[in-house]
Amino acid sequence: MQGLPNVINDFPTSAVGESVCKLAPAAELYLDLLKGVLTDTTFEAGPSIETQSAASYIQSFIERCIKGRALTMVPRARLDNIQMCIESVLRDSIPGDLIEAGVWRGGTAMFMKAMLKACRCEYRRVWIADSFEGLPKPNPELHPIEARAYESKVMKEIYHNFAVDIDEVKNNFNRFGLLDESVRFLKGWFKDTLPSAPIERLAVIRLDGDYYESTMDCLTNLYDKLSPGGYLVVDDYGQDDWTYCRQAVDEFRRSRQITEPIVRVDSTCHYWRRSA
Repeated sequence: MQGLPNVINDFPTSAVGESVCKLAPAAELYLDLLKGVLTDTTFEAGPSIETQSAASYIQSFIERCIKGRALTMVPRARLDNIQMCIESVLRDSIPGDLIEAGVWRGGTAMFMKAMLKACRCEYRRVWIADSFEGLPKPNPELHPIEARAYESKVMKEIYHNFAVDIDEVKNNFNRFGLLDESVRFLKGWFKDTLPSAPIERLAVIRLDGDYYESTMDCLTNLYDKLSPGGYLVVDDYGQDDWTYCRQAVDEFRRSRQITEPIVRVDSTCHYWRRSA
């Protein structure tokens, strides 16, 4: 797939650069195919917490994502959501870069970069923040549910704490022709990398840090950089059985008096659009 960037750049568009509001049919086909490849759902449906029992979902998730070829854990609906967010900020000329915090094999961040290429948006960066060493160890006194999940046999022996080496992520980007100077990596724990990250403004923030502290670190260090009209997406907001992510988001919103409505993507993923 080494010739892919030229193919993308050759897509006809309805206008030039940032004024593109509607993708051309060829670009739409490319992005739809990419969603299938990244989620490994081109030929059969992937795991769905919406339609499967918990046990069936976990087994399917392990086979398709952890042991399989999927490059993102998120279902297609969440890639559709990211596409909507990016199309919206480009259409409305909302300034800023894109960031995903917590990237696993990189598939969702790859889709963000592919969206920019398909829209011929060359100056926005895609920031990729991750420890590339797995999830941080939660404080068992403050966050006992997360601590139990972290120490579980499934998390350690099967999920490997979702650790993926940075070189593997870079190689995944490169295989799809998506690795260039506009893709920036922030390696380390969020509490260490985000306060000093050289990010000026953001148009789309996607948080997939799983735990309370990781989510709060991202919100504290990134939200002030989110432009009015930009989007904040939280992948694990609907999860309550193994994470306090929802608690972190709700506490932050209360402390900052954020009243924009939280919109449901699916039972797990939610987002809001910053108004001011």
